[in-house]
Amino acid sequence: MRPDSPSPVVPFLIACAGIATFSAMDVLMKGLSIELGAYNAVLWRTGAGTLLMGLAYFASRPVRPAHATLRIHAWRSLFVAGMALSFFWALARLPMAEAIAIAFVAPLMTLYLAAVFLGEKIGPRSIAASMLGLVGVLVIVAGKIGRGDYSAEALWAVGAVFVSALLYAYNLILARRQAKMAEPMEIAFYQNLFVTLILALGAPWFLHLPDTASGPPIVGAALLATLSLLLLSWAYARAEAQILATTEYTGFLWAMLFGWVFYAEPVTLPTIAGALLIVAACLIVARKTPQLDPIEPAAA
Repeated sequence: MRPDSPSPVVPFLIACAGIATFSAMDVLMKGLSIELGAYNAVLWRTGAGTLLMGLAYFASRPVRPAHATLRIHAWRSLFVAGMALSFFWALARLPMAEAIAIAFVAPLMTLYLAAVFLGEKIGPRSIAASMLGLVGVLVIVAGKIGRGDYSAEALWAVGAVFVSALLYAYNLILARRQAKMAEPMEIAFYQNLFVTLILALGAPWFLHLPDTASGPPIVGAALLATLSLLLLSWAYARAEAQILATTEYTGFLWAMLFGWVFYAEPVTLPTIAGALLIVAACLIVARKTPQLDPIEPAAA
């Protein structure tokens, strides 16, 4: 920050609030995924999000996006749909802290995808950091196996988080292009809309109507995702990404707290140790890698 720049303290705290809000949404989505299945939880939440974001978006009297912009909205939404399905399927089968910790490998995966799709070079420091992150994941998985209370489905869930992280990493690559073509409100509305339409293709086989008890959590999850978007957008508009990026890792703290309070999930030492290794790896990369353009929460 320049000496005459405003203090980043308030944007930093607002960004932390945005991450906390998004973590609270995960609490509701975990319950919905257990009750309805990940497909229906994501479909109904993004459907509610389309209505909520649509009211805000069209109230601003937007100009209709160009065809090229609509195409990238749709293309990115395809990966967001896969990312959300795989993550929330896993979240229904793993403690929140474990799922969030493993998902932190996404920035490390972005390094290699950026090399493939953007031609960026990967230095030895970044390779070493990615190996450190992998060690962190192995520590978490080894801790789960060592407890002897794991199931084969839980290990599949770990794999699903990896798939979700990989899709999220490519999602970040797309977001760098998308952020230059549209405003956050437009991105959030069309993302919710296209994800809903994409998932609706499976409705004849997978759709179930939720009961009335599921209505408030669905609407609540959509509201929390929208609020998180607004808080993070406000913060990133007022402080540098390199200052705010570390707020992402407070999500692990919220996952530990919310998992313990709402689902009585214990937090093990291997999970904490693995998360610290992954976060350390990401911070090492962040010191040498330009920050990605700020975007809204991808699963919103």
